[in-house]
Amino acid sequence: MLDKIFPKIHSEGYKFLVIFSVATIILYLIHGFLGFVGFVLTIWVYYFFRDPDRISIGDENYLTSPADGLVLQVIETEGPKELGLENKKFTKVSIFMNVFDCHVNRSPCSGKISQILYKSGKFINASFDKASEENERNYYKIQNSFGEDIVVVQIAGLIARRIVSESQEGQELDQGTRIGMIRFGSRADIYFENYKPLVKVDQKTIAGETILAKR
Repeated sequence: MLDKIFPKIHSEGYKFLVIFSVATIILYLIHGFLGFVGFVLTIWVYYFFRDPDRISIGDENYLTSPADGLVLQVIETEGPKELGLENKKFTKVSIFMNVFDCHVNRSPCSGKISQILYKSGKFINASFDKASEENERNYYKIQNSFGEDIVVVQIAGLIARRIVSESQEGQELDQGTRIGMIRFGSRADIYFENYKPLVKVDQKTIAGETILAKR
């Protein structure tokens, strides 16, 4: 019960907690109401950087969500040209993470990271379709146990200003393994073949647990 009220937080959050806590004290000395506002913002920062444990299905016949958030689209499209996959057809699921969602991203399947590619870019609203191609983003190409490429893309948003990767090329992943996080509102895209999507637009997802697709 306590771990739900006081969840552990990602290491990226500690410095922000210190900054907001100090600011809250200073604001309180200026005016009690300002101190209260600072306290509320500090609580928000704590919960934004929460990093709860998740239990994945552990079945290669399924893909799990790489992010907490809201499904924006489920479409058939070409693969990311940045990875040389523009001539292959994929199903793409896009998930928007607002400022109240947990922002720790997870691998949708077991496999090996064959490539990680960072691309600088803009910081337009991550809920817009063009964010997938224009915003700052980080690509993970994961080869699953069937020898197929599963691509996860972390996309920075209007407020997000840093993509944090906790993975490296050649790393072996279990389904649901943490691969990184994005600071503040953002988006995650996943590309896959030979799986049937099981989610729909406006559905809420939980990283590592919500089943996105089935073979």
